[in-house]
Amino acid sequence: MPEAPKILSDSADCIDDIVVENNNKVLKFIEDVTADADEVQRRVLSEILSRSANVEYLQRYGLNGCTDRETFKKVIPVVTYEDLKPDIERIANGDTSPILCSQPISEFLTSSGTSAGERKLMPTIEEELGRRSLLYSLLMPVMSQFLPGLDKGKGMYFLFVKSEAKTPGGLVARPVLTSYYKSSHFKNRPNDPYTNYTSPKETILCLDSYQSMYSQLLCGLFQNEDVVRVGAVFASGFIRAIQFLEKHWSLLCKDIRTGTIDSKITDPSVREAVMKILKPNPKLADFVEAECSKGSWKGIITRLWPETKYIDVIVTGTMSQYIPALDYYSNALPLVCTMYASSECYFGINLNPLCNPSEVSYTLIPNMAYFEFLPVTRKDELTGSISEPTALNDKEKQQLVDLVDVKLGQDYELVVTTYAGLYRYRVGDILRVSGFKNKAPQFNFICRKNVVLSIDSDKTDEVELQNAVKNAANQLLQYEASLVEYTGYADTSAIPGHYVLFWELSVKDSTLIAPSVFEDCCFTVEESLNSVYRQGRVCDKSIGPLEIRVVENGTFDMLMDFALSQGSSINQYKTPRCVKYAPIIELLNSRVISSYFSPKCPRWTAGHKQWCTQN
Repeated sequence: MPEAPKILSDSADCIDDIVVENNNKVLKFIEDVTADADEVQRRVLSEILSRSANVEYLQRYGLNGCTDRETFKKVIPVVTYEDLKPDIERIANGDTSPILCSQPISEFLTSSGTSAGERKLMPTIEEELGRRSLLYSLLMPVMSQFLPGLDKGKGMYFLFVKSEAKTPGGLVARPVLTSYYKSSHFKNRPNDPYTNYTSPKETILCLDSYQSMYSQLLCGLFQNEDVVRVGAVFASGFIRAIQFLEKHWSLLCKDIRTGTIDSKITDPSVREAVMKILKPNPKLADFVEAECSKGSWKGIITRLWPETKYIDVIVTGTMSQYIPALDYYSNALPLVCTMYASSECYFGINLNPLCNPSEVSYTLIPNMAYFEFLPVTRKDELTGSISEPTALNDKEKQQLVDLVDVKLGQDYELVVTTYAGLYRYRVGDILRVSGFKNKAPQFNFICRKNVVLSIDSDKTDEVELQNAVKNAANQLLQYEASLVEYTGYADTSAIPGHYVLFWELSVKDSTLIAPSVFEDCCFTVEESLNSVYRQGRVCDKSIGPLEIRVVENGTFDMLMDFALSQGSSINQYKTPRCVKYAPIIELLNSRVISSYFSPKCPRWTAGHKQWCTQN
């Protein structure tokens, strides 16, 4: 598998030649693995199963060392996180025997929260870092086919680490990107012009979100003429950086003018790294000050970083809600989604990166894992709910579709078998086949199964929301009031975005209920949500206070009438727990009689609750 070659000389001609040679190798690799996708998949599964022939999990189901697809599908079940949780907890608690994987579990990658309010723990092994690095190495050679000259400038990327914890058994548990940024693959990466960023690694690795954001923006502004591309992981993160700049540009200008760093930046490694870049530049400070003090921030990206060719952020799925804001700040620069990955596995890349965000499709790279696909159908186009076909029984679930056998236009739930010990694991992502690259299918990301609300990296599913709302609504019973119906949406009209819940109540005397009661309800909902949400509220400041909007009686009857008028079946209609369709949100807002916000942040600590009692 090709790795990005190391730059061995500072000679411009030599570097150019190596870049061209590396690009050609990468593009040939993509051609080869997609042309031979089914054989690559067969080899990947065989390799995974032969390595792990003696692990407890595979022996438990009687695989008996077989490495062929037919036996694997016959005896190994399709599973969810809850099915694996007992085995994962054994590993977390210190059991080092080969339970899921023959290689030692090096750490856990924390994924989105479970209905119990805790993060999922995804086992990983050391070699997975190389696999992730491989996928990263494919991105820029593909991008350079569409926009030449990207190796001549720098990328201004706002990258951040998050807090980590240790399991009772001593393994680190942290988000996948934190794991990657702290690895030698990132920190000691070769002198590659495609990974030449304005942010020193010390600013990225700083845990204090204010200091990290401030120092990254300061370095990005100081090197503004070198910047040819900008980005963050999620669209929401990039918008937060621009909002941060709106609040703090005067301090940043002062630092640029004097060649110093604001006293609030106390991390010594950050200060040292930034001072290697920063020099007094009054002319640049005047320029930044003039642009930022104008009345409008429209096009601020291209005004401050005039050589920028595109914005590299995820704008698929729930992140699409940020597209209008990105267009406003950038004068509609291309929005590029380069890759598709998760805590479970890195999956694939976008081979047509300059396409419209609504048309983004990802080509799954066949050697990243073994992929299967479970067909799904959409129950209700108006609310966007997804379910498995009712005719799909347990036996049929064992006969999932292989990578090369998916059908154009069909929706599937992604199922993966990984080198790190996940076997036929349901990721929960819903994908639609949009085309093919040779024999490898390309997919649109449709949604995260069962997720109803999301602002940033948080994912709140219907069961979790139901339990949180129930906990809060119980506080109304003493006032002879009850919750008739509810729904919600993610309001991103301001930064940070926040959850909005519409409540219709049955109440004997509304004057008996003080505003503080509803504020407490808001807080109770937040306390009941998962740790990813609560971290976004408390630590990352990426989510604003939850809001409850009380609506007039009869509002949800009107909502049902509207859905039926749009073609929903009266026999199948149920109140959607999340609404995204603008006319529905307008209808609900027109019926609001009062509004309340959570008065304080919910509690949050790194790690699982049960670890606190065991450590």
